Amino acid sequence: MKPLKETHFSLKDYVDFPKVAANVEAISIKLNQLNYLIGQEDMAAAVKRLWNENPKVFSVLDVLIAVRAKDKKKAIDAYGNIHLVSDYFTSPEQVTVFLNETGLTEVFQKKQIKNLVDYVFGVEVGLDSNARKNRGGHIMEGLVANILTLSGIPFEQEVYYTEFPEIVRALGADNKRFDFVIRTPQKTYLIEANFYTGGGSKLNEVARSYSELAPKINAVAGFEFVWITDGIGWESARNKLEEAFAHIPSVYNLSNINTFIEKLK
Repeated sequence: MKPLKETHFSLKDYVDFPKVAANVEAISIKLNQLNYLIGQEDMAAAVKRLWNENPKVFSVLDVLIAVRAKDKKKAIDAYGNIHLVSDYFTSPEQVTVFLNETGLTEVFQKKQIKNLVDYVFGVEVGLDSNARKNRGGHIMEGLVANILTLSGIPFEQEVYYTEFPEIVRALGADNKRFDFVIRTPQKTYLIEANFYTGGGSKLNEVARSYSELAPKINAVAGFEFVWITDGIGWESARNKLEEAFAHIPSVYNLSNINTFIEKLK
């Protein structure tokens, strides 16, 4: 418990700038056309002129309020009716309502935004920060992969248990995928890797699940289950982690993973 780390993020993990740039580039032509609205005093008339020129440019308005169309976000109007945000992009009148009620009309008129391409780049950075949680698991896998590579340990990643008929018989219909597989002449190690910065029921569930999984795998000759986990989130689930040690002989964190590597060598 003592060396559990507060975070596994490096500076490069906070924002995926290539992804941000690609998202902006995909809609940059429409954003440049929407720049026409910046500085317009009569917003309704400007919207109508732009609509007559190209009504499709308004389909990207949702990103200006940090919403993605695929999320199908909804809003309630003054009459208590519920609408999809995208419903406001179906006519110039509705677009004007959207701009007025979100506050974008005033922002445009006061020229608080100079260029929508640059503005949306910033919005995309913010939206990408919401994806950090999803990247967290892959970051931990990357750290473990890097340690194994630097140690000269050959491994495979994201391997389904169906590659091992003996394990299929042991696990039944559980369609399990292991983060890493390391094959040695003596034994094949099936490895899970995760990192938790915060507590919650997820940790209890993971500890319980692996405590049930490990004995089934370890009972099969030539196979061993290995769990590499870290993060101060375990401080709130210390008892569950301690219980897991009774069922999983091979549990490591990023500080003592070298013990496992020495065993492999």
